[in-house]
Amino acid sequence: MGIRATVWGENIHERSNAEVKKIYPDGMHTCIANGLSDDPEIETRTAVLQEFEHGLSKETLLHTDVLIWWGHCAHQEVSDEIVHRVQERVWEGMGLIVLHSGHYSKIFKKLMGTSCSLTWREAGEKERLWVVNPAHPIVKGIDRYFEVENSEMYGEPFIIPTPDEVIFISWFEGGEVFRSGVTYRRGAGNIFYFGSGHESYPIYYNESVKLVLKNAVKWAATGLRWIDNCPNIPVEKAPEKIVIKGHSVHKPGEAGFK
Repeated sequence: MGIRATVWGENIHERSNAEVKKIYPDGMHTCIANGLSDDPEIETRTAVLQEFEHGLSKETLLHTDVLIWWGHCAHQEVSDEIVHRVQERVWEGMGLIVLHSGHYSKIFKKLMGTSCSLTWREAGEKERLWVVNPAHPIVKGIDRYFEVENSEMYGEPFIIPTPDEVIFISWFEGGEVFRSGVTYRRGAGNIFYFGSGHESYPIYYNESVKLVLKNAVKWAATGLRWIDNCPNIPVEKAPEKIVIKGHSVHKPGEAGFK
């Protein structure tokens, strides 16, 4: 069995904007999934905002090793219940790759615990993505840098927690720089944020971008399934003998007792 990747998208710009539809006639989520499917180690499926439970049922997430998230104009339309469901799966070991304007998604902000704000400009500028961690698996096969001909500028300050690793720093034609590739660990789950990918430009057809995403899926797939259920360990199952001291406030059946 290959790595099971689910590509989630809002699927709004592609249906409401003629120019975006020309670039991504089947939706950005489909384009991204097709790019991943080039690799025989990755099995892809797609899900969109408009589906029941946004296409992210418990069963779907249970059978997802890595979730790729693209959102922009409808962050607030994503159900809090689904966001919590995704968060719990990340804690359990599901990988999460957040793309471009997904920096403002509910799930990324919830996992980061910060505003995740940044500076931006939409002018079709050249973006040069510099590899700052050349030994990292996410940049396997990538040279010192690669370029995206036209991109939306994302710039510092980027209000995120200090990353576990910085993989890319982008330079833009207007002079700004941006931590465009960063990783985190939350619970048992690996998280990668990747900044390139504005809907008005054919960035997800870029071969280097496709390679980064394929590498990132393989890196993010932990293969773990850790259930955080806060178990109570009875005295008789302790590794060493214990003499009970004091009074326990927890009783079977009470809230907080498991």
